[in-house]
Amino acid sequence: MLRETISNDFFTILLMAGLFIVAAAKATSPKRFHDFTTVLGNSKYLKIYSREQKFFDKFDALLFTNLIISVSLLAFICYKFFTKSNTISPEIMFKISFGICIYILIKVLLERLIGSLFEMDDMIDQYLFQKISYKNYLGIVLIPMNALLLYSFKPTLTFFYVTVTLLFIVVLIGLFTSLKAHQNLIKYNFFYFILYLCALEIAPCIILYKAIIPK
Repeated sequence: MLRETISNDFFTILLMAGLFIVAAAKATSPKRFHDFTTVLGNSKYLKIYSREQKFFDKFDALLFTNLIISVSLLAFICYKFFTKSNTISPEIMFKISFGICIYILIKVLLERLIGSLFEMDDMIDQYLFQKISYKNYLGIVLIPMNALLLYSFKPTLTFFYVTVTLLFIVVLIGLFTSLKAHQNLIKYNFFYFILYLCALEIAPCIILYKAIIPK
């Protein structure tokens, strides 16, 4: 039985879907989107819109959808590069997207649950808003990167290192912003902060790494 393949047309559709979703987010809230694009160098967006956040926010939901698409495409490109495979089934693509989505959502729900248990709802909500905002920003950054990797040139190990480094820098900026905003609270609850990092930031990454990378 021949293995089902996915042509570049499929990825073109996914890339266009990501761009359409980002355009829809901009059309929904033009001013907010403008502020969002400067989130890396300006805390204005985080200060203003963290106070207006809802349990379900259309703007964040649209950008989160693009994040899932963009990260799934990057995961496929990495899979294709490191396994030297030119084929992949649609089922695998769906599992990658579904797995990434469920992983992020479960992690957010656990963090909200912990916030409720320790009566830190307001702080956790602000912290999660900051993390989600930076993740959504990564989703936009990944659109041109994925396009380059798929159509412009053959991926190399050096390019992957550069890509991961850039993404890691964005994550570090988000983490630094969160630490700076809550430095007094962290200072007086340092033990619980370290426990949180180990349980909900480091441990899930290790488990995910062990699940994906074969022994």
